[in-house]
Amino acid sequence: MPSTAPRSAASPFRLLLCTLLLALFATLIPSAEASALTTTIAANERTCFFALVDKSGEKVGFYFAVQSGGSFDIDWTVTDPSDTIVIEGERERQGDYIFTAHLIGEYSFCFSNDMSSFSEKLVDFDIMVESEPRPVAPAKPTALTEQTSSLEESIYKLSGSLSSIQRTQKYFRTRENRNVSTVKSTQWRIFAFSISESLLMCGMSAFQVWVVQRFFSGPSRRRQV
Repeated sequence: MPSTAPRSAASPFRLLLCTLLLALFATLIPSAEASALTTTIAANERTCFFALVDKSGEKVGFYFAVQSGGSFDIDWTVTDPSDTIVIEGERERQGDYIFTAHLIGEYSFCFSNDMSSFSEKLVDFDIMVESEPRPVAPAKPTALTEQTSSLEESIYKLSGSLSSIQRTQKYFRTRENRNVSTVKSTQWRIFAFSISESLLMCGMSAFQVWVVQRFFSGPSRRRQV
């Protein structure tokens, strides 16, 4: 009967390796709270959203893009719990910002459409609050140091690639929505211009017929000799 001692000796090693890899992967996942929203802001309206920061030094990410309405621009302001403006912008189409929250409390993210008198704006935005300390790998045997280090670097590369893909998707989504809005606006303008042109031609034709009728239906004038 063949001996099974080597296989049984390798099983605890594999189990330990899997446990360490799972623990390392768990430490690499940052604790984050995010919200992806879409809101409509009417003309002369100001809308605010709030995010809670429960620890000083946390990173706050703020992304927005105007999808439709007017010139695709909006005024925005980010204030901290003491009502101090952290960052702000005027008539911007989109933005992607990351800042460090030094105060604990609610941060407000406000959009203002005061510059528009009749056009409403459709805004897509993300607010993310995350705490991302440098992960520390648990105690591990020296033989696994090289494997866990390569795994850590691979996870960081995958995380960066995923963030790049998400940004690209957001960019193309914004471009698509803006192009659709521009096409719809152009179609409506062409339709309105065609109707106006048709009404103008009908009016001019009726006016010409009326002038000809008035010219021939008037009383005949006789020359006096």
